[in-house]
Amino acid sequence: MRPLKIAATGMAAQQMRVEVIANNLANMSTTAYNARRAEFADLHYQQMEKPGSIIASDGTVLPTGIQLGLGVRPTSVAPMLAQGAMKQTGNDLDIAIEGEGYLEVTLPSGDSGYTRDGGLRRNGEGVVVTADGFPIEPEIAIPEEAVSLSVNANGEVYAYFTGEAEGELLGRITLATFINPRGLEATGSNLFAETEASGPPTIGDPGEDGVGMLRQGYVEESTVDAVREVTELIEAQRGYELNAKVITAADEMMAVTAQVR
Repeated sequence: MRPLKIAATGMAAQQMRVEVIANNLANMSTTAYNARRAEFADLHYQQMEKPGSIIASDGTVLPTGIQLGLGVRPTSVAPMLAQGAMKQTGNDLDIAIEGEGYLEVTLPSGDSGYTRDGGLRRNGEGVVVTADGFPIEPEIAIPEEAVSLSVNANGEVYAYFTGEAEGELLGRITLATFINPRGLEATGSNLFAETEASGPPTIGDPGEDGVGMLRQGYVEESTVDAVREVTELIEAQRGYELNAKVITAADEMMAVTAQVR
């Protein structure tokens, strides 16, 4: 019976939805994490009678037709891009991006990765890196004798030394923007990779040409709304149960058919 297969696609869809919700809730405290949403589309239809078909010798046209749907399929699990709340930390190397843009980092493979996680560190050589040790691009090295660091909204990094009133400009943090940031590939560790869907990155200075600005001493919090996620979890659970009941009903109908003599 066709309802068995249709309901099975519905159960699989709701299971995927629950998996996405579970991942969102697991990342409630992940810096700069954007909540994901599972999106679905109906499967193709079996055309029993096409709309507009002639069904009588007098030329009567069928106004709606008979089209039987065959279930549901996932189309994407896409991030819901939004600005996360700013959390003040007071750390010199914590940088939050206010607006559009991603920090560019150099991966061990030599490829570029992109992240909005501005919880930066200084490695043993004084180079500014991410929490996983990937240097940002362009590379910025902080002298060992520097006593404090300042990063302005436009990305300029200044180091201050004992006995000197003026800071020394070490470099400028740039940001990468994409035509379709939802097309970036999430690779884990708060990193994204460029894809054909995202388009190539455009590198710009913070605060110029629509690029976001930087806020030193802050990090961007996750955009996960726990109340919304729990509400959707309940909806997904009910949807799964209803599809399971359809399978039970179809099985009982088949059992009745098998007993007909």
